[in-house]
Amino acid sequence: MEYIQLGPNNIDSEHICCGFSDKKCANSYHAKKRWMSEQFEQGLVFQRLNERAKVFIEYQAAEQAWLPIVAPQYLALGCFWVSGKYKKQGHGKALLAKAIAAAKSSNKLGVVAVVGSKNYHFMSDTKWLLRQGFVVVDEAPNGFQLLAYQLGTASDEQTPRFASSVHNAELNAVHQGCLVYYSNRCPFAEYHVLESLQQSCAKRHIPLTIIKLDSVEKAQNCPCPQTIFSLYYHGHFVTTDISACMDSRFDKFIAPKVQI
Repeated sequence: MEYIQLGPNNIDSEHICCGFSDKKCANSYHAKKRWMSEQFEQGLVFQRLNERAKVFIEYQAAEQAWLPIVAPQYLALGCFWVSGKYKKQGHGKALLAKAIAAAKSSNKLGVVAVVGSKNYHFMSDTKWLLRQGFVVVDEAPNGFQLLAYQLGTASDEQTPRFASSVHNAELNAVHQGCLVYYSNRCPFAEYHVLESLQQSCAKRHIPLTIIKLDSVEKAQNCPCPQTIFSLYYHGHFVTTDISACMDSRFDKFIAPKVQI
């Protein structure tokens, strides 16, 4: 199993696993690469299998992560994905071991991950991480959890938790229609928000508010723990599944919220 690490010297020539075969998302794909290039300067690590495959992990110091968490002296997992025929071959454990080793070598207190109490799209597998030794350290509305793999003893001030923006969110009192938060952390998000979701809402005469998380400050103060893509309807959380933007799937996601 050969893994390679992407950085400033090879980001232009190497693929980043997701989105490389979806031509309509080409601009979003390059936006993700630009985001990564900027984040390399902030300590982002991106490692992937040396194949044309979706097998990779991202992590960086929690203080610089694009997540609304407070986890001083921890590493935070970003995207962590093993798909298709590459599942059940040990890639997940091997990549996670690299993140844990990096945390140990830099004297971190552990590794954290934002997940769902049940598996949410574009988020790590909760049950699998729990089997690897992670524990739940905080819970947020709408079924989000913060997991931690502990390497040391944290003081009360260092115990990982969601930011106050998450615990104090009152979106249902503010927004009517659809509200979406997204960032360039994913090569699918921008295209489907600005194209598919715009069209789906316009077709149904549903107001749409788009909030792009285009800085680490905005991401760390986001009301929703998932900063790749989070969709709300009349202030109620709907999904982290980007496919909800598509006209053919939109009603399936929104209809259950209409009666709320």
